[in-house]
Amino acid sequence: MSELRKRQGPDKFADTGPQNILPGRSTSIPGVLSGFGPCRLVTLVFLAVFAAWFLSPEGTSPLSRSYAVCSPSGARVYTVDQAAPNVQCLVVDGSLILDTGSLEDVMAHWVASGRLRSSLQIRYLDKSSIVVPGLSDSHAHILEYGANRQLPLGGGKTIKDTVALVRRYILDNNDILNDPSKFIEGWGWDHTSWPVEEWPTSDALETDPIVRGRPVVLQSKDGHALWISKKALTLSSPWPSEVEGGVIVKDSFGNPTGVLLDNAQDLVKRPAPTEQDLLRRFNATVKDALSCGLTSIHDAGFNPVSLEFFRRQAAAGNLPVRIYGMRYFDESVPYWGNLSKPIINAGNGRLNARSVKMFADGALRSGGAALNEPYCDNPHTKGFMRLDPKVLTDVIPKYLRDGWQVNVHAIGDYANGVVLDTFETALKDVNVTALRPRLEHAQILTKTDMERVGKLGVIASIQPTHAISDMWFAEDRLGSERVKGLYAFRSLLDHGSRLAFGSDFPVEDMNPLSGFYAAITRLSPEGQSPSGPSGWFPEQRLTRMEALRGMTIDAAYASFTESNLGSLVPGKRADYVVLSQDIMTIPVDRILNTKVQATVIDGRLAFGQV
Repeated sequence: MSELRKRQGPDKFADTGPQNILPGRSTSIPGVLSGFGPCRLVTLVFLAVFAAWFLSPEGTSPLSRSYAVCSPSGARVYTVDQAAPNVQCLVVDGSLILDTGSLEDVMAHWVASGRLRSSLQIRYLDKSSIVVPGLSDSHAHILEYGANRQLPLGGGKTIKDTVALVRRYILDNNDILNDPSKFIEGWGWDHTSWPVEEWPTSDALETDPIVRGRPVVLQSKDGHALWISKKALTLSSPWPSEVEGGVIVKDSFGNPTGVLLDNAQDLVKRPAPTEQDLLRRFNATVKDALSCGLTSIHDAGFNPVSLEFFRRQAAAGNLPVRIYGMRYFDESVPYWGNLSKPIINAGNGRLNARSVKMFADGALRSGGAALNEPYCDNPHTKGFMRLDPKVLTDVIPKYLRDGWQVNVHAIGDYANGVVLDTFETALKDVNVTALRPRLEHAQILTKTDMERVGKLGVIASIQPTHAISDMWFAEDRLGSERVKGLYAFRSLLDHGSRLAFGSDFPVEDMNPLSGFYAAITRLSPEGQSPSGPSGWFPEQRLTRMEALRGMTIDAAYASFTESNLGSLVPGKRADYVVLSQDIMTIPVDRILNTKVQATVIDGRLAFGQV
């Protein structure tokens, strides 16, 4: 796909009509998967391609209604179907996959159905390119990612650096510069990466004369802590002495320092986003997602505002990607599982929301993961539960009985154990296959609980890039023995668990090949780990096919869509991605240089060139 040239198909089929290749006029046009950075594309090129697909998917696309995508030799279409894992050709008819197999076989089937050979448009891959099913992210935050793109803070290597990023953002936006009352929101600061691991303070934001006196709300990288300015503290006062399931960090005099953990974040008062804000965030996420080869995204927390926003987009036919939403559980409102109906196949099948998302505990990075034993680097705490175990015991069986999938954020071994206890009790009365409960993250598990995940049929919704982000501080937090149960992907799989891959973007980069690489190497993008070049706990690595399944068919299973998505077999939706290299065979140090050359949804071009 990197060269624009005519290529004749096999002589046997020289008379079969148009024999176009999948063109790519230049290697700079498709989004580049480079390291762990965002998959980017020149905005004008994206908008042109997107408009051509979205406004008239069949009228303006260069693809015929029926066409075949074939490798010129060999079988370079990875179907993720055990019956025929690799084929030469994929035949699309409208929005569905019509056939797969060798060029000879699919053409024979085409002619046998009474159609002319010349009516099947054939497009050939470059010799290095492959086709895989459309890629899924099983745990992400769509609107939050778009908000993060406005003021990303990951580049701040110290508190001072991060404040400087806020200053630059203000100076670059005249409407904010000239209105000191406007809220400033950013995302991505990471105190674990600073030279001294310490919480920032509101005082630090006051040291800069441009930032001073403004309402500033900055989300941490893991989404479990807020750093806010003195003005934001004042606007949200008075502050309670304690927060159940959260922490207001205070100084020695009992005054808030400007950092809020987990449930305490909900105390911050800030303006609700406008419809224009939501659309801008959504469009920014879609742009990057399609360039990364994502065709499906599981949004891990629809609050009432985002739920209604996505309903409106579905009704307007404005969902360029498939979205599986998890409705956010709020214990302060009455139980709604028996009153509200799931959203099934809205927006021409692009929107589904049939699950509920709960938070059992906090995060390891911010010290909020609920552990069985104290933290090694902070022996005064075991972390904390964001929901009382009694609440989980009460509501989880109710939602399951009322037909909702229950997806619970659980990081620490104590939190995972509590959730599994509740699932085990509830699943005695319900059909686990029908309801498919999920552990979101499933990070730290005892050996007994690893076995239970598989035995109970609970889905482990994991984020492989978290492992290589956390590996640098994890042992300090957990100790040399307990850390062996952290991100133990191989152990989970060997105990019969089904693994659904996600990124948790914007916590991590959304590039799905970053997760693929992390799962099979357990190395940083530079090829490093605390254990050396063999990877961090290399015995927990997955195979390439296991990783690909986590991004495709197993992610589809986790969203009840495996009968229509997740593999390239006849009768399923024609969602597929063309990659510039064979990620299943190339050396691992080349994987992150792979380009997405085309993203196709329902048989139509959504990104790149076909």
